[in-house]
Amino acid sequence: MVSLVAMEEARRALDVPLFADVAGDVGVSFEFFPPKTEKMEATLWDSIETLGPLDPRFVSVTYGAGGTTRERTHATVARIARDTAIPAAAHLTCVEASRDEIDAVARDYWAAGVRHIVALRGDPPTAGAKFISPEGGYENAAALVAGLKKLHPFEISVAAYPECHPDSPDATHDLDNLKRKLDAGATRAITQFFFEPETYFRFRDAAAAAGITAEIVPGIMPIMSFAAVQRMSAMCGTAVPPWMARLFEGLDDHPAARQLVAATVAAELCRKLYAGGERNFHFYTLNRAELSYAICHLLGLRPVATTQETTA
Repeated sequence: MVSLVAMEEARRALDVPLFADVAGDVGVSFEFFPPKTEKMEATLWDSIETLGPLDPRFVSVTYGAGGTTRERTHATVARIARDTAIPAAAHLTCVEASRDEIDAVARDYWAAGVRHIVALRGDPPTAGAKFISPEGGYENAAALVAGLKKLHPFEISVAAYPECHPDSPDATHDLDNLKRKLDAGATRAITQFFFEPETYFRFRDAAAAAGITAEIVPGIMPIMSFAAVQRMSAMCGTAVPPWMARLFEGLDDHPAARQLVAATVAAELCRKLYAGGERNFHFYTLNRAELSYAICHLLGLRPVATTQETTA
């Protein structure tokens, strides 16, 4: 089975010290959220300017629960598309909007030069509430993907859940839902974050067994705050291994040391995934560039030289 081969590759990787270039054939993408204040906007654009030279495949901008950041998401994505050479992807959800409203947003994105949508069912605005499709709205992400494809030939990414979506009754149902999204026209799936390579390899094999052939990109969460990661993990059903709690214990008062540890942990995860055959990684940056940049550096990525720099 592929999983045994991949896990054996990962075990072999454990015997090799961390090194600064896995092979030079890694592709990355980055996720940001729309800023709420001028200070946060400055931080966001500093991050984009820092990570942009790494030549990401794309950068995506999230969409708040219940569409609460719709305007800010649109403004941020449109600015990336207008003012940078980085392919921009906009998150779009089914929550609290009719099909006509969502279609109008998608058309606005296309008009702004945005060709990539991250299509999600979305979370209700009230934490813990069950998703209810609004009257006249898209009932789920698969329907949203199909609707977007009728409007324009968007590139579409969808979500995948290595440890099963909290609303899914079981893993089989969850994989069936993922296949419906891909069959509806999605280009790829990006996974929820996870912390151990075996979690991803098991999911990848299960997806292949279910007939899923589209690209699945591992989602990587650099740990900026272990307490925050614990809260997010509890909400989305991600297992936090006990070794992580021991590793980050006592580092809250030492932010620089915490960053060093966090970068090493995430780079090692990526390296093991690389050993198992993965070449593309999606980083949840939380609008902070330092950790993601350090991890990419450890993986061998370097800023792409401009034409002026090359000919100087």
